[in-house]
Amino acid sequence: MDTVLRNARVVDGTGGPSYRADVALREGRIAEIRREGEGPRPSAHRTLDATGLALAPGFIDMHAHSDLALLTDPSHEAKAAQGVTLEVLGQDGLSYAPVDDRTLPRIRTQIAGWNGAGRDADFTWRTVGEYLDRLDEGIAVNAAYLVPQGTVRMLAVGWEDRPATDAEIARMQALVAEGLEQGAVGLSSGLTYTPGMYATDAELAALCRVVARYGGYYCPHHRSYGAGALAAYAEMIDVARAAGCALHLAHATLNFEVNKGRAAELLALLDAALAGGADISLDTYPYTPGCTTLAAMLPSWANEGGPEAASARLADDGTAARIRYAMEVEGADGCHGVPVDWETIEISGVARPHLADHVGKSVAASARERGEEPWATARRLLLEDRLGTTILQHVGHEENVRAIMRHRVHTGGSDGILHGAKPHPRAYGTFPHYLGRYVRELGVLSLEEGVAHLTSRPAARLRLPDRGLVRVGNRADLALFDPETVAAGSTFEAPRALPTGIPFVLVDGRFVMKDGRRTDVLAGRSVRRTPAG
Repeated sequence: MDTVLRNARVVDGTGGPSYRADVALREGRIAEIRREGEGPRPSAHRTLDATGLALAPGFIDMHAHSDLALLTDPSHEAKAAQGVTLEVLGQDGLSYAPVDDRTLPRIRTQIAGWNGAGRDADFTWRTVGEYLDRLDEGIAVNAAYLVPQGTVRMLAVGWEDRPATDAEIARMQALVAEGLEQGAVGLSSGLTYTPGMYATDAELAALCRVVARYGGYYCPHHRSYGAGALAAYAEMIDVARAAGCALHLAHATLNFEVNKGRAAELLALLDAALAGGADISLDTYPYTPGCTTLAAMLPSWANEGGPEAASARLADDGTAARIRYAMEVEGADGCHGVPVDWETIEISGVARPHLADHVGKSVAASARERGEEPWATARRLLLEDRLGTTILQHVGHEENVRAIMRHRVHTGGSDGILHGAKPHPRAYGTFPHYLGRYVRELGVLSLEEGVAHLTSRPAARLRLPDRGLVRVGNRADLALFDPETVAAGSTFEAPRALPTGIPFVLVDGRFVMKDGRRTDVLAGRSVRRTPAG
């Protein structure tokens, strides 16, 4: 054997009782599991005494925004230190493949608030397969990819707010099929982001039928997490049902005052669909604030035509007044149909250094310092920062968070945006926060249940038969943590602090974290769906 992990408390990902065992690894896989008292103990070139530690499958982040971070900082300590061994990229309908020379610059501008400008990335790829090939050059953790529907619509339709023609739908179907052929695991949408939000349900169902043929899944950021949230969830269930496609609901929260205490209604909707034979799962992060870009809160008509057109509208006083009315009075679709409360919008990152004094303050507080109305501050930020401002939205409800995470189809996803001076702590803390706060301290889930939510359930959604369980023959992607001390180090005040209580993490049987420190191992690769599914 290459490595033996001795005396570990094996929490195997099934949700069943944990047990004491030695686990032996060979050539990147689990070769033997010898339970305590079962006979001769395996020997190896390297032995680690795991007494006092839980041994679990590596955690799977079902909603990650590390599309550039994995390339510009392959060590990726933010996720490796959490015990994450696989991330799913290409989220919310917007990412960097497939692209052409016309669409790539616009995408880079639009999602700079998520990923930065990517100045250290070479952007030599254009297709999904070429992007995955870049990941295969060496990254800290494994990565799967969703074909981003908004990016595909840019290629086939552009930025116009109109229905796609039959020919354009056919081209989008071909682009989705090509991405799946090259290894993508499904399709994502961002239906509060342009241009993906301009798609009709019929257009989305046409793309999902392609996904279903390849055995993938549809992962929508649906049309509202606010005033129309429950109707938006129901809409996605109907789209997936019409297409015969598996559905995974991204960051499945219920936010804003209008949805306080309404988790039971969402769960009843899911249960009814599941009882009717639907294939549904979801992910959440264990925090109440959300995170996005300030530009994403604009009404969709203000973003039509792309970033340059949006900036021109903001610069025009008359049009800017219309944007303000839509946001502050009507409740713009970018604001999820709820009039914006500038006290709840915290500036977490800026692209231009001269704007750094806004970071860590709400838009309302920053406006008070300047003796102006919040809209004036927000408008200036959008224009001077070239739409690159990142925000936290303090609009969630703890009772909804806890209720949803108990559901039987729930999985964990960080939705972690690593860019910005003051990012959301979920980027560095989601998985230890689940285990420390919601498992150990609050008992919302048992240890065994919590691990299953973070490992075998997402592996099942991804249809990965050799991941997500501590089982002989499976990949040796593993996390060793102390159930008594594991905790997120990241906070809203110190969002990049690393977790405690996760001393060892292995990818492909190799230590990417050892004694709580990042090694130089880059054992991660792309995880690709085969054409046969």
